Amino acid sequence: MLELVRSSASLFTLPSRDEKPSDLLVGLAQSDVELEAIQRLRYSVFDAEYAAQMASGDQEIDRDAFDPWCEHLMVKDLASNQVIGTYRVLTPLQAKRAGGYYSESEFDLSGLGQTKDSLVEFGRACIHQDYRNGAVLMMLWSGLAAILKQGHYQNVFGCASVSLRDDGVTAATVWREVRDDIGLNNASVVEPLHRYPVDQLDSHLPGQVPALLKGYLKLGARVCGEPAWDPDFNTADFPMLLSLANMGKRYRRHFGFD
Repeated sequence: MLELVRSSASLFTLPSRDEKPSDLLVGLAQSDVELEAIQRLRYSVFDAEYAAQMASGDQEIDRDAFDPWCEHLMVKDLASNQVIGTYRVLTPLQAKRAGGYYSESEFDLSGLGQTKDSLVEFGRACIHQDYRNGAVLMMLWSGLAAILKQGHYQNVFGCASVSLRDDGVTAATVWREVRDDIGLNNASVVEPLHRYPVDQLDSHLPGQVPALLKGYLKLGARVCGEPAWDPDFNTADFPMLLSLANMGKRYRRHFGFD
């Protein structure tokens, strides 16, 4: 693994069963073995949470045609040598070589104008269920920030997937929270290729905005269009755009952009 950030300090460590701190490391996968560990983590999380229909599911691996073109960020718990969190990253150059972005299978990105040419796509985010106390997510974001700084990238695009296993209650809650801000002040808007009819759901049922999507919004990202329906993962995918110029000052300082 190509190391980006190591942490054994209290900000990023997690208690193990014997209450000793774990040593966490975030970096880029550098071998087929590391990539397979990432793909197996993705399968286990997506299968359990979305009951996703994955092409290589019989091998208990989540793998697709974009994986070879991406950088794969991972957090490893060195105490157990286990991969516990991941994102995959598709740069503008690699997107051209791959024939486009994964997101273009769900959205028409032409509404982004020239910004589309400079997008870094983040996707396939997941964290092992035993490590979801915020520390691993912050390490992943620190690794992603390092990639953005190294490549001098300014615009990030990705999807925030909301499970539909609750018949769309959570998706309706998210839509209710974000719909009035879409396109505000002439902001760019993308169009879903297969729109999920979130406006037809009963928006009065109680629900909560997922923590990861809340985190994106706090960073300064915005939902830039209606959600697309992903039948394989049984999710409503909300398009998210983050321009570093719009990142909150607190996070810019924390991740070293200022």
